[in-house]
Amino acid sequence: MTIKKILLAVIIFFLNSKSFALIEVDITRGNLDPLPIAVSPLASDENTKKNFFKELKIENLGSEISKIIENNLRTSGLFNPLNREAFIQKPDIAHIKPRFEDWALIKSQALITGKVNYDNNNLKVEFRLWDVLAAKEMLALAFTTVPSNWRRVGHIISDKIYERLTGESGYFDTRIIYVSETGPKTKRIKKLAIMDQDGFNNKYLTLGNELVLTPRFNPASQMVTYLSYFKNLPRVYLLDIETGTQEVVGDFPGMTFAPRFSPDGKKIIMSFAKDGNSDIYTMDIENRIVQKITDHPSIDTSPSYSPDGKFITFNSDRSGYQQIYIMNSDGSNVKRISFGNGLYGTPVWSPRGDLIAFTKLHKGKFFIGVMRTDGKGERLLTENYYQEAPSWSPNGRVLIFYRETKSNSKGEGFSAKLWSIDLTGYNERQVQTETDASDPSWSSLLSN
Repeated sequence: MTIKKILLAVIIFFLNSKSFALIEVDITRGNLDPLPIAVSPLASDENTKKNFFKELKIENLGSEISKIIENNLRTSGLFNPLNREAFIQKPDIAHIKPRFEDWALIKSQALITGKVNYDNNNLKVEFRLWDVLAAKEMLALAFTTVPSNWRRVGHIISDKIYERLTGESGYFDTRIIYVSETGPKTKRIKKLAIMDQDGFNNKYLTLGNELVLTPRFNPASQMVTYLSYFKNLPRVYLLDIETGTQEVVGDFPGMTFAPRFSPDGKKIIMSFAKDGNSDIYTMDIENRIVQKITDHPSIDTSPSYSPDGKFITFNSDRSGYQQIYIMNSDGSNVKRISFGNGLYGTPVWSPRGDLIAFTKLHKGKFFIGVMRTDGKGERLLTENYYQEAPSWSPNGRVLIFYRETKSNSKGEGFSAKLWSIDLTGYNERQVQTETDASDPSWSSLLSN
């Protein structure tokens, strides 16, 4: 079932103007001052519970969906879901009419209620968001879909709540594609893998027979480009996640690095080493026409488009050591923007267009940081022994990257894990994966 067909119905019940809400979420403070929020388990009758258990082997689907919402809001760093044991009012009654004094008593400022029903082999989910302080309903929605999509419903509800309370679009109904790694460091088996942003529904897309590197999502679709080696020659592939269709974009006799899509998904940009020199090229996906963008005796690599497609950021050693540059999309007007101490690499333009994320090596440590597009306002968010390859959430608030730990001379004890951190630098956490993992890339919202 394709993404577009997953939600059969979305009904808006009621939506108050935000000006009436007393709740304010300060998105700049991260988990320093998270909003206390109560997520009441979604109510369901016994007949619904029996049907869901029969089909999904889940005893209480409403409770499980509310757990997804709790987890999403908690990991954002902006919300503090309260302990369910402190709830006074029953879920089914609270969904009809909350006793706001009960929820205020446990210091909740916002309340989420809902119910689930099984009807004609369909899953029907309602939820409501309440402003406890103002004693008013802020948002009410209903969804109808097939029961197997219950996790996605939890993510979509989380996005709606996040957007209503912060004014930003959410990022929970998304997926992460990455390189799954197993085996000792000296002999790693690398497979292409994909999962929901919370680590569930993990799937392997390649068998591990060939080395795979740098998978990247198309911003405009569920298409992925990645680099793989076939008989020791680099190939750039296109993979349609929905259909499983895979095709070779081209064979490149030299070294090819870090292919990425243009914002409209019609081109791939990459660096290509030819005659001992690495420059940046684009390829039109439809007609396979290749265009050289940079022509410099230095190493130009890791290109990334601005969200409007007018500019490209990349890293180059043309100044003598590796720094970040920007240029027009046709390769003109090249400007260096990084001037701090250390080596800069893997620049990635934010979906908002206001920041560029990067990896920095300084005094033997690796940093993940951000800077404005003119190079000013550099902020280092996290440091470690080795970490790189930041990728933005679709709302431009969170970065996912991978971090390696040290190993001994035999390659024992080595590991690579995915981590995320938001722009405040406070909300850093490991993203759970079944195996070691590297080279993550965040999809756009599936529900768009």
